[in-house]
Amino acid sequence: MLKQRDLLDCSILFELMVHPDVFPFVRNKANSYEEFLFITKQAIEAEEQGKMISRTILDEWGNPIGCITLYDVEEGYGFLGTWLGKPYHGHGYNKAAKDAFFHELFTEKGIESIFMRIRKVNKRSFYAASKLPYAVLANETRKCVYDEINQNEEIYDLFEITKDNYLLHTLRDDYQQEDFSHLKEA
Repeated sequence: MLKQRDLLDCSILFELMVHPDVFPFVRNKANSYEEFLFITKQAIEAEEQGKMISRTILDEWGNPIGCITLYDVEEGYGFLGTWLGKPYHGHGYNKAAKDAFFHELFTEKGIESIFMRIRKVNKRSFYAASKLPYAVLANETRKCVYDEINQNEEIYDLFEITKDNYLLHTLRDDYQQEDFSHLKEA
C-alpha cells in the first residue's frame, strides 16, 4: 500500500499528477518530468534530514498511484498533503493510504499531531475532514498555527489529528470488529 519514495516511480507519478483534476491540489507542483525528478530527489533528502516524511501510494498490484506526505516536520508535528491519480479516485485508496501512513507516523516516527490545512472554498474536503472521527477543527484550539497559515488572508481551515485521538479510534474500531466477529460465524 505504501513504500519509500523512489526516483524509478517518477515517470508514472508525473503523468498522474499533471491531470487537471489533480494538479491544482498538489503542494509541490512540477511542470516537467525533469522538475518532478528534482522535487522527488529533494523530498528523499528532506526525509533523510527529518524535515519531511513521504511515501508513494501503491495499488493492490504494487503500481504507484499517488503520494502522501507529512511536510514541515518539527517537534513531532507536521502538515499532511496527499494526492491520487484521477483513475484511482473513489476506490478507497485514500483512506487505506491514510490509515497506513498515520499508523507509521504515530507508532514508528514519533509524530504527536498531524495538521491538515483545507482551503475554505474547498467544501468537499472540509466535509470529508469533518467526517473523520479522529480529526478536530482546530481554528480556535491551535490559534497560533491557524494564524500562521493565514498570515496574508484567511483562506484555510485547520484540522488536527492527534496521536491519542487516532490510536483511541483504531483501538475502538478493532474492539468493535472483534466484538461482533462471533455473530458472523452463525
